[in-house]
Amino acid sequence: MNKKAIVLFSSGLDSTTCLALAKSQGFACYTLSFDYGQKHKVEVQQAKKLAALYEVTEHKTLLLPLDEIRGSSLTDASVEVKDYQDVNSIPDTYVPARNTIFLSFALAWGEVIGARDIFLGVNAVDYSGYPDCRPDYLHAFEKVAALATRVGVEENQRFNIHTPLLRMTKSQIIQEGNRLGVDYSQTISCYRADENGRACGKCDSCTYRKKGFQEAGVTDPTIYL
Repeated sequence: MNKKAIVLFSSGLDSTTCLALAKSQGFACYTLSFDYGQKHKVEVQQAKKLAALYEVTEHKTLLLPLDEIRGSSLTDASVEVKDYQDVNSIPDTYVPARNTIFLSFALAWGEVIGARDIFLGVNAVDYSGYPDCRPDYLHAFEKVAALATRVGVEENQRFNIHTPLLRMTKSQIIQEGNRLGVDYSQTISCYRADENGRACGKCDSCTYRKKGFQEAGVTDPTIYL
């Protein structure tokens, strides 16, 4: 019987590659998406379609009203999502504590269904500098998982946070996805994607995506506005 894994899944380039990798390693995959008040809500519907395409064991979409907290241009209607800017500071697309919140729900679901492996498509090379994509943070969360769950405390079971894309460039991720047969035309990465999933081509996410296809020497299948 396949081991169970929770895959945090947004339908983006990274998380779809991560799902393909988890499946290739023999995991029975349970995909978890979030409708958290993000402006690019089309990714939620696309995640459901892709989960069906990959024949995952179960797909869940949880509703989290992070737009009520605001603090990010992705969730605050009064703040515009800017074009990509080459700066060293954390951009305003950072959603406060997002990965901690998402991982906590993955941890809870994993404890219930007996999944001790969680896959997360974070990247610390071609990315926007978010603090919750760093290796130190991810190792710390594994420690939290061991201390804060019943199976960790009573059964001494370890939760493994898998981040197979962490130290890969975007072009390397795309090359790996091609090897696994990922259809990137079905993925949505844009922070300003319209209701049909068409990308703006200018936000942080689009910029790194375009750069990745260019450097990989792979035709970019993204439909841009």
